[in-house]
Amino acid sequence: QVQLVESGGGLVQSGGSLRLSCAASGAIFSINVMGWYRQAPGKERELVASCSNSGSTTYGDSVKGRFTISRDHAKNTVYLQMNSLKPEDTAIYYCNALLFRAGFENYWGQGTQVTVSS
Repeated sequence: QVQLVESGGGLVQSGGSLRLSCAASGAIFSINVMGWYRQAPGKERELVASCSNSGSTTYGDSVKGRFTISRDHAKNTVYLQMNSLKPEDTAIYYCNALLFRAGFENYWGQGTQVTVSS
């Protein structure tokens, strides 16, 4: 089991910045990838960014060049720095951890609301 606790969401004006944090606890040594997904009302959950243990990163097309994902392995924490925010970035952001033990396991945080006003 892995527990994920997110923080850092809120309300920001268009063009502003926010940083999300997600602290992992539990079976952290089995974590392969940590990342962020988001879900806007009426839309499917989509990948925002992910970061593997080796530091390889992947970004959704809509956030490339604006968002940066990073991991602090000593603190078992993943961050998402969001710059140049747009109203269309408004969504609930979910932290995700992908583990490999007997097989692949997915864990999710409770979600944090990000609202960007125009």
